[in-house]
Amino acid sequence: MNSLSRRAFAALGLAAAVSLAAAPAFSQTVADLKKKGEINVGLLVDFPPYGTTNAQNQPDGYDADVARLLGKDWGMKVNLVPVTGPNRIPFLLTNKVDLLIASLAITPERAKQVQFSKPYSAATIVLLGAKDKAIKGPADIKPLKIGVARASTQDVALTAIAPQGTEIRRFDDDASAMQALISGQVDAIGCSTTVAAQINKREPGKYEPKFVLKQQEMAVAMRPGQADLLKAVNDFVAKNTANGELNKLYRKWLESDLPKMQ
Repeated sequence: MNSLSRRAFAALGLAAAVSLAAAPAFSQTVADLKKKGEINVGLLVDFPPYGTTNAQNQPDGYDADVARLLGKDWGMKVNLVPVTGPNRIPFLLTNKVDLLIASLAITPERAKQVQFSKPYSAATIVLLGAKDKAIKGPADIKPLKIGVARASTQDVALTAIAPQGTEIRRFDDDASAMQALISGQVDAIGCSTTVAAQINKREPGKYEPKFVLKQQEMAVAMRPGQADLLKAVNDFVAKNTANGELNKLYRKWLESDLPKMQ
């Protein structure tokens, strides 16, 4: 390739890059979704009881019921799309789903990528370890192997408090981290209290929360720049918080009242 050709090729590449960067973000309104007659909602299926599967191997749990309630309120079909912790935001940003109701905790870093609604749920993240392990605070975990679901809120919270040199083993999901703890691959894991409850059902009396990593609030996530959709989701959350419908669903799945949120 001669010098002129190289310059021309580079110019074309630069133009394409500029064009791509300048392309407007895909924006949806509730009217768009109603015209389509359906909404695709991404949710976890490995985070019980927020996200799980039923006897027919279909998505279920608190988040699934919230998505179904949203569809009922908006008068449209809901397609529940299973996602994982690492791929849920990419699924949203590449238009594979319209919304995420996927136990996505509100964090400043995530808020740079997605638009969050008012919180519709909350969870407490703890460090869970065997009762015979003396773990009172972050300083005690340095000589231990600690497991966590990769790219999760607990991953971020654990990484922030872990002393330098702590061995953190990252797994694809909470189920894998849980199995690592039970099989002895790790000494403790960062997980939600709901995951901790699942572990204690399997191994009664063996594990206990050592200390709280984070109290997190979860919100519906949308692509940035969707003001109409954001208002509609916020109205849905506010209405169903006030009328007690979200609390009914929370009690159904978590056997406690929906925590007070901002």
